[in-house]
Amino acid sequence: MTTPLPATARADPSTVALLLADARLPGGGHAHSASLEPALLGGLPAADVPAWMAGRATTVSLVEAGTAVVAAHLLSGHGAAPLADVERAWAARTPSAALREASRLLGRGYLRVARTLWADHPAVVAAVEQASRHGSVPRAVVLGAVAAAAGLPPADVVRLTVYDDAQTAASALLKLEPLDPLVPARWVLDACAAAEAHVARVAACTTPDDIPSSGAPLTEGWAETHALTNQRLFRA
Repeated sequence: MTTPLPATARADPSTVALLLADARLPGGGHAHSASLEPALLGGLPAADVPAWMAGRATTVSLVEAGTAVVAAHLLSGHGAAPLADVERAWAARTPSAALREASRLLGRGYLRVARTLWADHPAVVAAVEQASRHGSVPRAVVLGAVAAAAGLPPADVVRLTVYDDAQTAASALLKLEPLDPLVPARWVLDACAAAEAHVARVAACTTPDDIPSSGAPLTEGWAETHALTNQRLFRA
């Protein structure tokens, strides 16, 4: 029989970041390609994937990162805006209904992780209540709740979000296009490096209005088409 840790004991935030970035965490990310499959089916040449990943890291990924940072800030007791306002701001910056639905499905998986590992933390309780009142919560909002519960610094939340998005695409690519597995690893690092100049700005977001509004219209269109086909490996 194991002895529970004292209530005051908790993993270092950097360890939590490693856990969340680990593809072996059962959060449902294996069913998604971070929009790479829709892009390839929409005509993106495989040779352009590195540029696509870097472009995503400096646009769509920053919307997700800003949403998570703001949610964590509010759930840590700063400010008075409700989570519903954060979700509305995220939705306004994610025009594709298909991508919003995919994010909410991922949010369900992340919320299960949060409820299992940080069930009693007020930030997770608030996210659970938000889901019970309004349905599935977007992944970025749940990530913000986890960040608040684990004490993740805002800059780490940004880097984690960008990395996870890039790594999800890289993992999907190996199932969609045959190539050396180490090749997309280089592209992941390049994508994260491209986003680094934006980390401080996004980490400083404190209100829903602060969330970046940089989008990728072509990706949105590809996602809507992808949602209608039954010849796909990934949900989005």
